[in-house]
Amino acid sequence: MRIDAGLFLRFLRSHPCSKRRCKGGAREIQSVQCRSFDSLRSLRMTIGGGTALSLLLFGFVTLLALAGCRSAQRDPRTVVFLIESSPTNLDPRIGTDAQSEHIDELLFDGLVMRDSNFQFKPALAESWEQPDALTLVFHLRNGVRFHDGRLLTARDVVWTIDSMRNAKSAGAVITAKANSYASIQSVEARDERTVVFHMKHADNFLLINLSTGAMGIVPAGSGREFWQHPVGTGPFRFLSQQIDQDVLLERNLLSWSAVPHIARVRFAVVPDAITASLELEKGSADVAVNSLPMDALAALEARPNVAVERTVGTQIQYLGFNLRDPLLQDVRIRQAIACAIDRDLIIRTLQRGHAQPALSLLPVNHWAYSGAVERYDYNPVRAEQLLSEAGRKPDQNGVRLHLTMKTSSDEGTRLLAAVLQQQLAQVGIALELRSYESATFYADVRRGAFQLYSLRWIGGNEQPDIFGYAFATASFSPAGGNRSHYSNPRLDALLDDAAQSADAAKRHGDYVEAQQILARDLPAFNLWYRDTIVVHSRRLTHIAATPSGSFSFLETAEWAGL
Repeated sequence: MRIDAGLFLRFLRSHPCSKRRCKGGAREIQSVQCRSFDSLRSLRMTIGGGTALSLLLFGFVTLLALAGCRSAQRDPRTVVFLIESSPTNLDPRIGTDAQSEHIDELLFDGLVMRDSNFQFKPALAESWEQPDALTLVFHLRNGVRFHDGRLLTARDVVWTIDSMRNAKSAGAVITAKANSYASIQSVEARDERTVVFHMKHADNFLLINLSTGAMGIVPAGSGREFWQHPVGTGPFRFLSQQIDQDVLLERNLLSWSAVPHIARVRFAVVPDAITASLELEKGSADVAVNSLPMDALAALEARPNVAVERTVGTQIQYLGFNLRDPLLQDVRIRQAIACAIDRDLIIRTLQRGHAQPALSLLPVNHWAYSGAVERYDYNPVRAEQLLSEAGRKPDQNGVRLHLTMKTSSDEGTRLLAAVLQQQLAQVGIALELRSYESATFYADVRRGAFQLYSLRWIGGNEQPDIFGYAFATASFSPAGGNRSHYSNPRLDALLDDAAQSADAAKRHGDYVEAQQILARDLPAFNLWYRDTIVVHSRRLTHIAATPSGSFSFLETAEWAGL
């Protein structure tokens, strides 16, 4: 009997039990853990013997894979939250990947926070005032304590800010967030609960960059190894992290805000989407956000023990180009790549319609958004014309140029890369794919060791300071998020003016022109806004999807019946 077992073997290879052996008769099946791209291929296996024996063997191996290594009872008070990769750095001054920022938001607080309408509310600072354009004074809450019991003081705030903005300060860290605080002249602790910011110039984004999610206050004395055991003031506190396995948090009983109902959260790293779907289906996991294949949602939603929450999202998938690369320095090649990508097809198939094409980094309902920019709709004829204009003629095999795209081991990213590889081949671009574990991939992106890559902006693109963080000359990585090393003096001037101007109409005009410049020069290609989809056990209540895909619902989530 022949059984088409591509899906089955793909699951076994990614499963934690993948190195166990299961014997049946004279036939031995060994699964070796393998997360390489070839697991996406259609595989077939032959199981010898009759139909009954084959089905028995198949069922036996499946049961062993699903349950054999799950003998330990899970703590019923612990929420098992599935994530695709480990956070790269849980120091809130440094981590900028999605997992780090989402988990840090549970561990740390900023001086202020933003509500659902992006209005500022008190956080660690109970109040603040601005006596003049270059001075901002924050008054800290009384009695706030860090997770280790230390009392929060103004000295902790000064240490946190100085360690990010001043490379010569005690405890200085290397961070892509440094340029966000370049407008600060100095920070002083006027007394135990009063912090004064002295500015070089007006900065319309300072409050944003001091808000929960954008940063977090750490204890004075925290150094570069702080990520190994982070200590904050947030609603949850850190217990442990095993790289590529899990992160364990428990509720903070010292929290200055409401203490969570959930006792513990285990963020389990499950890169394989099929395994993650099965874990949720059989109840060994409780929740996942934007990490499951779209074709699994209908089956999961039909399960009586599973619920699915959706909302229109602000997370934006983009394709990044390295402008220091000799080939990609030519804007015509970047534009040709954009024209060769059939976004509508990818949204209909890979995204199952749960995304919308993007023309800007900003959400479409943002006051600074502009759709009056150059568009790159799917047009392979135009793509080939642009390549020819760039001097890239096809060889005897129809290939015009060779490029390399780096991806993480996340299956969704690898699937997207495979589709891009096929689409670019249609216009003569041979795209080589190289997949790395997440930490290595992200490190390569930060240091510019790539030609092409794809990531998502999460949360940070909800305000227009994202343009400066991602594309200003002063924000070249690692001091900022300009990983493409794009530089345009006119763009820099517009962004500086918009950051300092008090004239709302002028700021809007600056941002409209900035978006037009970025669409023309194309240092990165905005692909789509991804809907936020939360899949969770029905035992877990008070769950709400947020546009940015944050994990903040854990602060109010409860177990049904407990």
